[in-house]
Amino acid sequence: MKKIDWYQLLTIILITELVGVLGSLLSGNTGEIYTSLIKPPLSPPGWLFGVIWPVLYLLMSIAAYIIYQTPQTLDRKKATTFYWIQLFVNFLWPIVFFRFEWYWIAVVIIILLDILVSITTLWFYKINKSAGYLMIPYLIWILFATYLNIGIAVLN
Repeated sequence: MKKIDWYQLLTIILITELVGVLGSLLSGNTGEIYTSLIKPPLSPPGWLFGVIWPVLYLLMSIAAYIIYQTPQTLDRKKATTFYWIQLFVNFLWPIVFFRFEWYWIAVVIIILLDILVSITTLWFYKINKSAGYLMIPYLIWILFATYLNIGIAVLN
């Protein structure tokens, strides 16, 4: 078993979590906006997002770290490029959805995010199955978020 590079692991975790925090900060009063929306069935309570997202970012970070620990190849470059691109799109979504309340534009962004996360997950799985599996909760969550986003766009 390879020795853990704690500096690299913590750096990836910190960057990923900070992207989430920054996206949240730039989104405005998400709790108040979420509460005021007409929501589709199965919509979770607002507090749950604050619990789920840090855990998902941690799992994503660990997956990315695992990929960075593999030998440098074109596949690894593609996988990590998709990771950072999807993270950027993830950063944009709450700003468009909550700050600007552009629900239909947010639908387009989250569908793009679904595609990017699916591709990232497949690349991660191809390189290291554990890394791919670590991305699955995130993929499931954003697919659920897509349903919520579409429902909110239709209802509001």
